[in-house]
This record gives sequence, structure tokens and C-alpha cells, in this order.
Amino acid sequence: MDDIVKKALDKWPHVPACRGWLGLDARGHWYLRDDATQAGGPFPSSRGSRLAHDKLIDFIGRNYEADPTGQWYFQNGPQRVYVELEVTPWVWRIQPDLTVVSHTGIPATPRQCLVDELGRVYLLTDLGIGLVHSNDTTLVAQAIETGQWTPSEIIAADLSERFGYVMSPAASHVAQTQR
Repeated sequence: MDDIVKKALDKWPHVPACRGWLGLDARGHWYLRDDATQAGGPFPSSRGSRLAHDKLIDFIGRNYEADPTGQWYFQNGPQRVYVELEVTPWVWRIQPDLTVVSHTGIPATPRQCLVDELGRVYLLTDLGIGLVHSNDTTLVAQAIETGQWTPSEIIAADLSERFGYVMSPAASHVAQTQR
């Protein structure tokens, strides 16, 4: 986490969290979801505006983490901005040497390869579970053929519960407040 963010947290420790305003798609792109977008439905059916500003994307990536309940967020100064996930909290890019890097630029070490009923590939890494970017399927095949990865089957609907992450912190928050 950036030092400026830590200082803001110390200065303003009780800023309310923000939910529903930021989404992460299956290709590792961030989406800003204003009120009109949120009124249009849940992420990803109502995506919002794709972020394109490199410095903002880097800032989000440096300050992206999960809370103890498995809700992923971006710490924006003193405010947590919870992230709506299309698939998983990480999107992996496979490099030509078959190393793995997250959508935020962090290197990761694969521990397990999984394939769902739709043929999508996931890697469980030292950082957690993530979807392999669809452009990297040739490199995945190479890793499997060379014996670096041995895929196991998984049902996509079981991923969030099995690996302990929340797909929609906004929906989870609404459900908790209605109890």
C-alpha cells in the first residue's frame, strides 16, 4: 500500500466504504460504475466506463487487497472502494518463459492449475486464485504439454466459496443490512 494512502488512513480512520463503484472484468480491466450504471444492473451485465488512465490503474493495483471476509477492495486514501468481480480477484498473464504475472503487475508462483466446465483456466498461486487471460491459452497449453502444470477440473460456480472470495461486496452488504 502506498505511504500516502497509509497516512490518509491514519488521519481519517472512519471514512465509510464505497460499494458497487468499481468492477474488475475477466481480462483484468477496471470499470468505474456511476449511479446510472449501477441502476442498470449488477456487474458485469452493467459494466460502466473502462478505466484507461495508466497512472490511475497503477495506483489501484498498488492498493488492491482483500479484507478478512474475502471482499477485495482498492484503498483510495482513507476510503475502501470494494470491487465487483466478474470471475476472480486476480487475472493472470502468462509470460513467454511461462512465468505468471497478475493484472496488477505482481509476479506469482503457480501451485495448481484448474479448468472449469467452459474450458476456462485458473491458477491457484501464492497470491490466490485467478483466471488466466484468454489471450494466453497457447502458453497454458505449452505449460501443460511440458508437464509444468497438470490441470484438475472445477465447477466455476464453486470457485468463490472454495477459495474464499466475494464476487459482489455490494450485494453482500445489502444482504447483511436486510437481516
